[in-house]
Amino acid sequence: MGDTVTRLRNAAVERAVRGPGKSSADTRRAAFDNANVPAAIAALVDKIAHAAWKITDDDIAAARAAGLSEDEIFEITACAAYGQAMRQLEAGLAALAAATARAGGAA
Repeated sequence: MGDTVTRLRNAAVERAVRGPGKSSADTRRAAFDNANVPAAIAALVDKIAHAAWKITDDDIAAARAAGLSEDEIFEITACAAYGQAMRQLEAGLAALAAATARAGGAA
């Protein structure tokens, strides 16, 4: 990827996890990283990262019952999904780079 694309992607990540929001930046970062997530939302964040198609109204209700507002649930959900998408992108780019290197640098 070009430097501009990488810079813009990093700026977008920074905005999502550290920009203004209802949930704390630390919570959004934890959701993005799927690491050190507060217990009240750990199951939801992990499900977003690994089985998003299985999320139900009950998962959202559990987050609400844990005291999260609709805005906080949205932000945490977006950051968790964004983080997983970035991990998949990085894995794909690494695989492409490795394949290109094995092929002698031919693109």
